[in-house]
Amino acid sequence: MRRPIGEEKNMRILIVAVLAAPLLAGCVSAVKTVVTAPVKAVGQVADWSTTSQDESDRNRGRELRKREERVGKLSRQRDKALAKCRDGNEEECRRAEILDHEIEAEMAAPR
Repeated sequence: MRRPIGEEKNMRILIVAVLAAPLLAGCVSAVKTVVTAPVKAVGQVADWSTTSQDESDRNRGRELRKREERVGKLSRQRDKALAKCRDGNEEECRRAEILDHEIEAEMAAPR
């Protein structure tokens, strides 16, 4: 018994659809990857260009330690210059005064 032409055509369409489904799934996956890639890239750039609170705290602590080191070094230099100044060296008295101003400027600099 022969099937009607319309029924045979429907069967062919169904078979083609079933066979094409895996190919279509791959296409959907590829389209999804292409569509989401720019979003992921923008997110990564945002991560690279922003500083987290933890990084900010670390950087601030590092800067404070460097400032304390500079002030400590200037203070030691000033103390040596003051000792030489007490021994009568006028040039070291001027140097001690300059170092004192540098210490004040370092301490007053915005943090």
